[in-house]
Amino acid sequence: MREPAFLRQNKDKWLEYERMLFEGKRSDMDPDRLAELYVQLTDDLAYARTFYPRSQVVRYLNGLAARTHLAIYRNKKDPRSRFLTFWTRELPLIYRRNHRYMLYAFLIFSFSFVLGLLGALHEEDFVRVVLGDAYVNMTLENIENGDPMGVYKRSSSFVMFVEIAFNNIRVAFNAFAMGVLLSVGTIYLLFYNGVMVGAFLTFFHTQNQLWEALPVVYIHGTLELSAIVIAGGAGFMLGNSILFPGTYTRLASVQRAAREGVKILVGLVPVFLIAAFLESYITRLTEMWLGFKLVIILVSLGFVLWYYLFYPILYARAIGTEPSAP
Repeated sequence: MREPAFLRQNKDKWLEYERMLFEGKRSDMDPDRLAELYVQLTDDLAYARTFYPRSQVVRYLNGLAARTHLAIYRNKKDPRSRFLTFWTRELPLIYRRNHRYMLYAFLIFSFSFVLGLLGALHEEDFVRVVLGDAYVNMTLENIENGDPMGVYKRSSSFVMFVEIAFNNIRVAFNAFAMGVLLSVGTIYLLFYNGVMVGAFLTFFHTQNQLWEALPVVYIHGTLELSAIVIAGGAGFMLGNSILFPGTYTRLASVQRAAREGVKILVGLVPVFLIAAFLESYITRLTEMWLGFKLVIILVSLGFVLWYYLFYPILYARAIGTEPSAP
């Protein structure tokens, strides 16, 4: 069957799905009917993948199938089940649909990180421009006093926890919200943070304190920086929804991206709280055994890779909604 005939044959059915998912009230949805439609939709998706693998219809059906699947679970009565499915089903599918945007954010952050390293290595005043004279002078004083990471002991743990958690959540929200500027704002924020981290590490390298700083910084930085990159991916998703609305109206595309972006941010809040706790209560223990530091870093890295990368891929494949290649 040619693709135009396939579209004409199934268009009305797919529109019914859209009306149920986007216009109907969740409380009025019939889970059995949704399950029936989901089976039909996955059949159509398998057919489209086989005969039209590079068509936009495959992406469209992927998204529709994922939303149908989630709507089935949303209509369960048990609120505890709804809470669980949000973290184990809904969020992973959102991450999987937006992995390419997270990759863009990671590449931009990594590129700017390298620029920060090189800039600080080749220009003496670069670190002061990026980090500020006050911070550089304070750190130099700490190094002279034999405590190069003394910045993490500057105030009480609780005050640091509140300040850091609030600041990181604010940065993540800005990384997402600035995507409305056609992603330019998100690029700027990722670029600035990448340069700052690169310059920060190079500064400690020039002071022969890099190996002292690395394990201390990444106790909290592994989660914190990963979450900022993921929030940047949400910002690119928002910007892309404006530039390329696809089969949706531009307004519907932005609304859809905004809903998914907010869910991504909600999913990052616990990560920022844990990172803030580590930075304010654990990072300050600079003389802690290196093995404990490495365990925290590796566990944090393992969690990020599993929950935000590998698990979404495996779950999407398991339910048949793996995105097609661009």
